[in-house]
Amino acid sequence: MIPSLTTAQMIEVDRAMIEDYHIELIQMMENAGRAFAELARRRLGGTVQGSSVVVLCGNGNNGGGGMAAARRLHNWGADVVVALTKPADDLRGVPAHQLDILRRMKIPIVDSASLRSTPSLILDAIIGYSLSGSPRGAAADLVRWANAQAAPILSLDTPSGLDVTSGRAHRPTIRASATLTLALPKQGLSNPEAKKYVGELYLADISVPPELYAKMGIAAPSLFAGSDIVRVEA
Repeated sequence: MIPSLTTAQMIEVDRAMIEDYHIELIQMMENAGRAFAELARRRLGGTVQGSSVVVLCGNGNNGGGGMAAARRLHNWGADVVVALTKPADDLRGVPAHQLDILRRMKIPIVDSASLRSTPSLILDAIIGYSLSGSPRGAAADLVRWANAQAAPILSLDTPSGLDVTSGRAHRPTIRASATLTLALPKQGLSNPEAKKYVGELYLADISVPPELYAKMGIAAPSLFAGSDIVRVEA
């Protein structure tokens, strides 16, 4: 059995990674972004060459993971556009660092009002497990835009708008074809009512030491011996 985490437990995992093990946020973000890009490649049949991909990014750490994925997809030959929920100059910390890389690579960056493309795939990295209430403003606009497209949607960690502890879907909430959650599944993702938003559930390795889980009293099996991404069966 794969254990699941509450929001409070995931906050503690992130704290311990950084403070106790000195595995920095940018390292975790790179791991998440690489896995997210790899799942996108698999969903596009094994190659992204020539595919149109829109990556929807919030201004927090989830958005930073989306930007790391966008960079890899661009390098692999995809036609990538990144849409932000906030003006670029409002980003801070590691997400701002990720955005600076995209700017230097000249990857197109737009706001929610400027999206006009018809993508092959949409990556949702708008809001992660820190969701507080319903998506608002540009974040809500991007959720509605994504749900109105014919393209499949992949969500990073959780579909934006879904409470990861309760599984409650706010209005609006992304309806993903698949969700790549990080470290361990979040408790709410297994709620039967959440399945229509989560789609297929996958789990990605962001290099959490097993000793960290043991100190929290969590019996986590060795999940990633064969692959950085594993399917979580319903």
